[in-house]
Amino acid sequence: MLLRRGLCFLALLIVGGVAQASVLPEDRADVLYHLYTGGGVDIDGPSVLVRKQVGKSTSFVGNYYVDMVSSASIDVVTTASPYSEERKQWSLGMDYLRGNTTVRAGYTSSVETDYDASTYNVSISQDMFGGLTTLTVNYALGDDIVTKRGDDTFEKFLDKQNYGLGLTQILTKNLILALNFETGTDEGYLNNPYRTVRYFNASDTSGRGYSYEEEVYPNTRTSNAVGIRARYFLPYRAAIEGEYRFFTDTWDIESHTASLTYIHPWRDFTFTGKFRYHDQTAAHFYSDLFPRAQATNFRGRDKELSPLTSYTVRAKLAYEFLNDSKGWGFLKKGSVTASLDYLSVDYHDFSDLRAGALIGEEPLYSLEAAVFQVFVSFWY
Repeated sequence: MLLRRGLCFLALLIVGGVAQASVLPEDRADVLYHLYTGGGVDIDGPSVLVRKQVGKSTSFVGNYYVDMVSSASIDVVTTASPYSEERKQWSLGMDYLRGNTTVRAGYTSSVETDYDASTYNVSISQDMFGGLTTLTVNYALGDDIVTKRGDDTFEKFLDKQNYGLGLTQILTKNLILALNFETGTDEGYLNNPYRTVRYFNASDTSGRGYSYEEEVYPNTRTSNAVGIRARYFLPYRAAIEGEYRFFTDTWDIESHTASLTYIHPWRDFTFTGKFRYHDQTAAHFYSDLFPRAQATNFRGRDKELSPLTSYTVRAKLAYEFLNDSKGWGFLKKGSVTASLDYLSVDYHDFSDLRAGALIGEEPLYSLEAAVFQVFVSFWY
């Protein structure tokens, strides 16, 4: 459940370019290994992705992804015991091209010990004005089942829907602009069956001055997000990209996310550097310490719903060891890519209870983590 609700790794084929509706993706295969470590959590695993064009108008893609988790996070060590689990995910997709229109459809299944997720998605992209403008409409439907380790009778359901609208415009020979709007609705069981909130209790026998009770979330959530991204190609083949995203939801969370990326090719190498800033407010039912038991109808102490600020720095290096001049038989191109992300999160209203300090004197919690990825790609 940690994976499903919190950490989410990038898929193999996330690239910085702008999608073109009138061209099918190239045939390729990718093999990836990823590692996350930080905050008492270690996650690693492999992933394999294969894409193949069939005929002139259809392309299929399949992906298999594994996460192996060892968790002793602050949430776990303060109210539960460390644990290990595994998440397996597979997906299938198809692209169909007709004229300047591309239709994409896909299905993803994700299975954990206590969380099963099924997601269906479809999108339609249309090239217009000689390929200078691309309009994309997408829809995704999620059907999730939440269970609980150690309780065979616990079973909850969550339905999710997501709608998106995107516009990509080539403004000049060097400048591309993309605008995106997204709205989502969640209905069902939205909280974590293992997480608790704490409340002030002067009669607590442990001497802490507080006790715990289960968290309770609203059963619905609607969110809206708007984003803008611009990429400018510099005269010496390099590119610079800026992005901004604003998010708001019915839980009173508002966030601002901005990033700046620099991409520099040199011979068979491509260097990428990125800085990302994120700031958000808290959910209206969040509290680090409630004044009493059942103080409000809804209550939560998930640190990801608290006010926070995060910074991410990425360094990525790609090397193309195969190309048209030095191919291997049916292989047209090959590359190896490695990236390292450093993440720092400051939680402005989430106490570090591991310190054992008195109420009101606990230090605020902060997180530092690293994400490493390496993958090999072949085009054929």
